Amino acid sequence: MLARALARRCPLCGTRDIFLAWFRLADQCPRCGLKLSRNEESDYWTGGYLLNFVIAELIVALFMTAAIIWAWPDVPWNAVLYGTAGAAIVGPLLTFPFAKTLWLAIDLVFRQPEPQDFASQREAGTTSSPT
Repeated sequence: MLARALARRCPLCGTRDIFLAWFRLADQCPRCGLKLSRNEESDYWTGGYLLNFVIAELIVALFMTAAIIWAWPDVPWNAVLYGTAGAAIVGPLLTFPFAKTLWLAIDLVFRQPEPQDFASQREAGTTSSPT
Protein backbone atom coordinates (compact mmCIF):
# COMPACT_ATOMS: atom_id res chain seq x y z
CA MET A 1 0.00 0.00 0.00
CA LEU A 2 2.77 2.43 0.85
CA ALA A 3 4.56 1.85 -2.47
CA ARG A 4 1.31 2.46 -4.40
CA ALA A 5 0.73 5.63 -2.39
CA LEU A 6 4.22 6.93 -3.15
CA ALA A 7 3.44 6.41 -6.85
CA ARG A 8 0.32 8.64 -6.46
CA ARG A 9 -1.98 5.66 -6.96
CA CYS A 10 -4.94 4.41 -4.98
CA PRO A 11 -3.37 2.69 -1.97
CA LEU A 12 -6.05 0.00 -2.00
CA CYS A 13 -6.25 -1.10 -5.66
CA GLY A 14 -3.35 0.72 -7.35
CA THR A 15 -5.27 2.65 -10.04
CA ARG A 16 -3.62 5.86 -11.28
CA ASP A 17 -6.50 8.26 -11.90
CA ILE A 18 -7.14 9.48 -8.36
CA PHE A 19 -5.86 13.05 -8.83
CA LEU A 20 -7.85 15.62 -10.77
CA ALA A 21 -4.96 18.10 -10.56
CA TRP A 22 -1.65 18.30 -8.68
CA PHE A 23 -3.36 19.55 -5.50
CA ARG A 24 -6.85 18.09 -6.00
CA LEU A 25 -7.67 14.53 -5.05
CA ALA A 26 -10.78 12.93 -6.55
CA ASP A 27 -13.67 12.14 -4.24
CA GLN A 28 -13.35 8.41 -4.84
CA CYS A 29 -11.22 5.87 -6.66
CA PRO A 30 -12.64 5.25 -10.14
CA ARG A 31 -11.83 1.54 -9.96
CA CYS A 32 -12.54 0.28 -6.43
CA GLY A 33 -14.84 3.12 -5.31
CA LEU A 34 -12.87 3.86 -2.13
CA LYS A 35 -13.81 7.29 -0.81
CA LEU A 36 -10.49 9.10 -0.76
CA SER A 37 -11.66 11.60 1.87
CA ARG A 38 -12.12 9.38 4.88
CA ASN A 39 -13.60 11.19 7.91
CA GLU A 40 -12.93 14.60 6.43
CA GLU A 41 -15.39 16.22 8.83
CA SER A 42 -13.08 15.41 11.76
CA ASP A 43 -9.84 17.01 10.52
CA TYR A 44 -8.72 13.86 8.71
CA TRP A 45 -6.09 15.58 6.56
CA THR A 46 -4.24 17.15 9.50
CA GLY A 47 -2.00 14.09 9.56
CA GLY A 48 -1.39 14.43 5.83
CA TYR A 49 -0.40 18.06 6.23
CA LEU A 50 1.92 17.16 9.11
CA LEU A 51 3.47 14.39 7.02
CA ASN A 52 3.98 16.84 4.15
CA PHE A 53 5.63 19.32 6.53
CA VAL A 54 8.02 16.69 7.91
CA ILE A 55 9.00 15.46 4.43
CA ALA A 56 9.53 19.02 3.18
CA GLU A 57 11.67 19.92 6.19
CA LEU A 58 13.79 16.81 5.65
CA ILE A 59 14.34 17.93 2.05
CA VAL A 60 15.47 21.36 3.29
CA ALA A 61 17.81 19.84 5.88
CA LEU A 62 19.32 17.45 3.32
CA PHE A 63 19.74 20.24 0.76
CA MET A 64 21.47 22.48 3.30
CA THR A 65 23.73 19.71 4.58
CA ALA A 66 24.70 18.62 1.06
CA ALA A 67 25.46 22.21 0.00
CA ILE A 68 27.67 22.80 3.03
CA ILE A 69 29.56 19.51 2.62
CA TRP A 70 29.99 20.08 -1.13
CA ALA A 71 31.42 23.60 -0.68
CA TRP A 72 33.45 23.02 2.48
CA PRO A 73 35.65 24.87 3.63
CA ASP A 74 34.70 27.95 1.59
CA VAL A 75 30.93 27.78 1.99
CA PRO A 76 28.98 30.52 0.13
CA TRP A 77 26.58 31.19 3.00
CA ASN A 78 24.32 33.51 1.02
CA ALA A 79 23.84 30.86 -1.68
CA VAL A 80 23.10 28.25 1.00
CA LEU A 81 20.61 30.62 2.65
CA TYR A 82 18.73 31.46 -0.55
CA GLY A 83 18.88 27.90 -1.86
CA THR A 84 17.51 26.58 1.41
CA ALA A 85 14.74 29.19 1.37
CA GLY A 86 13.86 28.14 -2.18
CA ALA A 87 13.79 24.47 -1.14
CA ALA A 88 11.54 25.40 1.81
CA ILE A 89 9.08 27.03 -0.59
CA VAL A 90 9.16 24.49 -3.42
CA GLY A 91 9.53 21.33 -1.30
CA PRO A 92 6.03 21.28 0.24
CA LEU A 93 4.45 22.05 -3.14
CA LEU A 94 6.22 19.12 -4.78
CA THR A 95 5.56 16.62 -1.99
CA PHE A 96 1.92 17.53 -1.27
CA PRO A 97 0.15 14.87 -3.39
CA PHE A 98 2.55 12.16 -2.24
CA ALA A 99 1.91 13.07 1.38
CA LYS A 100 -1.86 12.88 0.85
CA THR A 101 -1.78 9.41 -0.68
CA LEU A 102 0.81 8.24 1.86
CA TRP A 103 -1.39 9.44 4.70
CA LEU A 104 -4.36 7.62 3.16
CA ALA A 105 -2.28 4.41 2.96
CA ILE A 106 -1.17 4.75 6.59
CA ASP A 107 -4.79 5.26 7.60
CA LEU A 108 -5.86 2.17 5.64
CA VAL A 109 -3.18 0.09 7.38
CA PHE A 110 -4.42 1.08 10.84
CA ARG A 111 -8.12 1.41 10.06
CA GLN A 112 -9.28 -1.20 7.58
CA PRO A 113 -11.88 -0.01 5.06
CA GLU A 114 -15.50 -0.66 5.95
CA PRO A 115 -18.53 -0.73 3.62
CA GLN A 116 -19.30 2.96 4.26
CA ASP A 117 -15.78 3.80 2.98
CA PHE A 118 -16.82 2.83 -0.53
CA ALA A 119 -18.99 4.85 -2.88
CA SER A 120 -22.37 3.35 -3.62
CA GLN A 121 -23.26 2.66 -7.24
CA ARG A 122 -25.38 5.81 -7.33
CA GLU A 123 -22.48 7.95 -6.01
CA ALA A 124 -20.10 6.34 -8.50
CA GLY A 125 -22.34 7.40 -11.36
CA THR A 126 -23.59 3.97 -12.29
CA THR A 127 -27.07 2.76 -11.59
CA SER A 128 -28.29 -0.77 -11.61
CA SER A 129 -31.47 -1.63 -13.38
CA PRO A 130 -34.45 -2.25 -11.10
CA THR A 131 -35.52 -5.87 -10.77
